[in-house]
Amino acid sequence: MRQVQTGDTVKVHYLAKTGTEKIFDSKNLPEPLQITLGKEEIIPPLEDALIGMQQGEKKTISIASEQAFGPRINELISTIDRKKLPPDIKLEVGKQLQVQNPDGSVLLVTIMNVDPQTVTLDANHPLAGKDLTFDIELMEIISSK
Repeated sequence: MRQVQTGDTVKVHYLAKTGTEKIFDSKNLPEPLQITLGKEEIIPPLEDALIGMQQGEKKTISIASEQAFGPRINELISTIDRKKLPPDIKLEVGKQLQVQNPDGSVLLVTIMNVDPQTVTLDANHPLAGKDLTFDIELMEIISSK
């Protein structure tokens, strides 16, 4: 049976979790996730785990935070004056906002704390600092390189 190689397009189901917290289950999608290996469509350790798999094969892998979404960086947490945000935005802890940097780039931030004068925003990826576990199943090899 053929094994997956870099350049192949495949369909996979996966369950991603951190500890006991389920993050994402592709079985909730109408179709399995389709990716082309080598195009950086998923994090590298997950892509590496698919190489050599055969259709129907299942595997569980653990990925350290440093190899997934990196460590949490305290410098990416900032507290700003609430007046600097548009008054019509509903500020709730856990809500994500898009903010524009002075250079015009857009940054996704998560609201960590809200008080009457300030809002604390976190620009770290929500999974930064978390070790991940993936249960993966190779559903189909669609095309090869």
